[in-house]
Amino acid sequence: MGTFVDPRVEQYARLLVERSLDVRAGWQVMVVATPSARLLVEELVRQIGQKGAWPLVRLSYVDQEQVPFDSLWATQAPEELLGTMAPSEARTRDELDAWLLVFGSENTRGGTILAPERRQKLRQAYVEFTRRRLTGGVPWVGCLYPTEALAQDAGMTLAEYADFVFGACLLDWEAEAERMRRYRERFDAAETVRIVGAGTDLSLSIAGRSGLVDDAHYNMPGGEFFYSPVEDSADGVIEYSEFPAVYQGAACEGVRLRFERGKVVDASATANENFLIGALDTDEGARRLGELGIGCNPGIQRHTRNTLFDEKIDGTIHLAVGAGVPMVGGLNQSAVHWDMVKDLRSAGRIELDGEVVQENGVWALS
Repeated sequence: MGTFVDPRVEQYARLLVERSLDVRAGWQVMVVATPSARLLVEELVRQIGQKGAWPLVRLSYVDQEQVPFDSLWATQAPEELLGTMAPSEARTRDELDAWLLVFGSENTRGGTILAPERRQKLRQAYVEFTRRRLTGGVPWVGCLYPTEALAQDAGMTLAEYADFVFGACLLDWEAEAERMRRYRERFDAAETVRIVGAGTDLSLSIAGRSGLVDDAHYNMPGGEFFYSPVEDSADGVIEYSEFPAVYQGAACEGVRLRFERGKVVDASATANENFLIGALDTDEGARRLGELGIGCNPGIQRHTRNTLFDEKIDGTIHLAVGAGVPMVGGLNQSAVHWDMVKDLRSAGRIELDGEVVQENGVWALS
């Protein structure tokens, strides 16, 4: 029990190997996953083998552990070790040709085994590899395999959740890319973005920055275009009242952030506020914005408590505190990259240089 056998898995794996990563002969491809995702991992291994490449599989029971069991290890290891990766692991990542992360929790709260202050230190160990990925130094993709725990978080049966996941991923990505490129071109021509919604009035600059369309090359599912805002430009308030902000197994309800000159100067949450503050205090860059993303995936219409999907909901935006994305000109450096999703579908709008381009989730652009 707990895993889902589906004939769409082969199609899904092929999309990841061929489109998302474009695996080539001779590559070393790291696959970070959980045992619950075994059926997808096995199909990925087959298809990586068919390309003449080597899979380097890392299995752990907690999602997003770059090194298996690092959360458990970090509960006991001396603090001075937490911010460094084992030398052999670091060398392996220096040699990687591609990296693939599979979410497949058996318990979506598994990461909370580690106290927030120790989690802050552990994040530092992965800064260099994260920087390499975000600068385009290694092809990468994050994806998800349906499990009972993820389905339960989403409020669905496993079969319903599998339909949801594959419905969001197995799209005509060339057609989606063309549609999103039209929207991105209008943003590229703008300087100031204003986001207005419930409890929210936030302005930021993307002057001199170009966006990227994720048409299933960086995340699976794709379905967004994104920017790194000018680092000192964010001013105003954003309130994430519709959905919890989920990060590394912790869910913060009712997050409210106030920015001045690009920096979070006031932060609160109605639940799990200590975790929020701890993440924002990880390092100097954690209180600045690293990303603005615009959700566009037509196959995602509901919140599932999984940011990989939730940030692509058509008619939402997401802002990430922490590390910027160098591929789109981002300069901010941090061990944190926490995407928080704001729903604009019922009462919200996006303005570019004072012109409304989206209202209540509906585009005013052709």
